Amino acid sequence: MQPSPAPVTTPTPEQGAKTGAVQRVLLVDDSRVQRRILSVSLKRDGYEVIEASSGQEALEICQSELPDLILSDWVMPEMDGLEFCREFRKLPDDKYGYFILLTSKSEKADVAQGYDAGADDFLTKPVNAYELRSRISAGERILRMQRELTEKNRVISDTLDELQRVYDSLDMDLIEAKKLQQSLVPDRFRDFGSAAVSLLLQSSGHVGGDLVGHYKISDTRIGLFSIDVSGHGISSALITARLAGYLSSSSPEQNVAMQVLADGSHIHLQPREVIARLNEITLGEMETEHYFTMLLADVDLETGHVVMSQAGHPHPVIQRSDGTLEQDGPGGLPVGLIEGAEFSQFEFTLAPGDRLFMLSDGVTECPDDKSGMLGEEGLENLIADFVGHDVESTLQSLVWQLDEFSGGAGFPDDISGILFEFRGA
Repeated sequence: MQPSPAPVTTPTPEQGAKTGAVQRVLLVDDSRVQRRILSVSLKRDGYEVIEASSGQEALEICQSELPDLILSDWVMPEMDGLEFCREFRKLPDDKYGYFILLTSKSEKADVAQGYDAGADDFLTKPVNAYELRSRISAGERILRMQRELTEKNRVISDTLDELQRVYDSLDMDLIEAKKLQQSLVPDRFRDFGSAAVSLLLQSSGHVGGDLVGHYKISDTRIGLFSIDVSGHGISSALITARLAGYLSSSSPEQNVAMQVLADGSHIHLQPREVIARLNEITLGEMETEHYFTMLLADVDLETGHVVMSQAGHPHPVIQRSDGTLEQDGPGGLPVGLIEGAEFSQFEFTLAPGDRLFMLSDGVTECPDDKSGMLGEEGLENLIADFVGHDVESTLQSLVWQLDEFSGGAGFPDDISGILFEFRGA
């Protein structure tokens, strides 16, 4: 005996017609009577009902427009409910449809087979109207959560796409910024006849806070500077760009190392005086929280005499022609920390064949593949291996050795340096 249609009742707030997650229901059964009974009950509860008499007909309906919920009989001729469920789950659609199988099967193996096919729930025939409502309410909650999750994933996906576009734009800008920063050191190797200079500038990212260079003091003297601005990235790179202007080799009148006299001529300040001026400028004009360390040297190309000031930068390394290494200096305060700070200087003389290394702390603080760093002793061991190497390739060889020391993990800090070789007259 078939169950009679459920009486007309007012839908509860849990039901799909009120919440909206389940609105269209596809009813699939080869029995017209069964479809009629369930259809009347569903329509009374406010659902739009679509009927199909076979699995194939239902599949064609789903291919046209996916319903919110499907009630399908298991046992049907040709394509049964299980096969229909499998084909339904193969349909390419972002929208999820809740699938309830109507069956008289109750064995655990049958239930497991239904879940494997893609069914979400089961209703035992004959269907009780109240149980049907509760199962639809459960499907309603799952569909609502699924659609909320889909919407959130869409928002996340759109946000990630936008972030990727922004990242790509920033990446292109940073690549151009890298080219501009590298252009601050256009003359990587310079042969003065009696001496030669090689420069290295390698940022840990696109741009960095290191700067090296040289400028002309007179026909027989040059200035060498090695700078390491605190931090990394764009803000540090902007500081280096400004410092490059203050130590310009092409515009002596803009170089803070030069002082213009009343008659229009220039005199060169002592290294300690130059650093003191940069300290005043950094604290008074730049309006930045960055500071920087520095080595500044006044080198006589004829005699090999060097006057150097050290402001918190790693010690210079002198490699004598016989391979002996000297690594020392007064240390000093970084530039841009204390107003009115005083800086000292020291002197030494290079003999023909001697070399001077001015390197940033990215070299000595290069980590190994464990938990240590290169350190000053490790640096001396590296430099000792470069005796006899030509000036132009030595610093690049140093980078390759550092990369091997770090186990190929890259450099967490910028790497920069100057190699000056005095050859004598």
